[in-house]
Amino acid sequence: MERKTHQKKEVLDFLKSVCNHPSADMVYLAVKKRIPSISRATVYRILKNAVARKEIQEISADVYRYDGNVLCHAHFICEKCHRIYDLKDFCQDCSILRNKKTKVGKIRKYTINFYGICEKC
Repeated sequence: MERKTHQKKEVLDFLKSVCNHPSADMVYLAVKKRIPSISRATVYRILKNAVARKEIQEISADVYRYDGNVLCHAHFICEKCHRIYDLKDFCQDCSILRNKKTKVGKIRKYTINFYGICEKC
């Protein structure tokens, strides 16, 4: 079990406070304002370990992006500007998938990404 360090707390708190699905570099720059001594490698390691422990989600887009919301929800990824939007209301019926039995097994979680061009582009 990984210990809860001040650096890890800052990284996870930052991710849970934003909705813009930041890249690792964006997380690093934001956390560095609060902890000037933190290294890029430390932030990358914290993100990697948090994904492995399912404390955050990793979204594959133009670069890996991170989401502090680990509840099952869909994303819209703009193919032009690479912004990522949560689609909670749009896909609320998708939650029926959880715990559904299929021919090959029981669904525990899901990831749904929709791709297109956002209204801002």
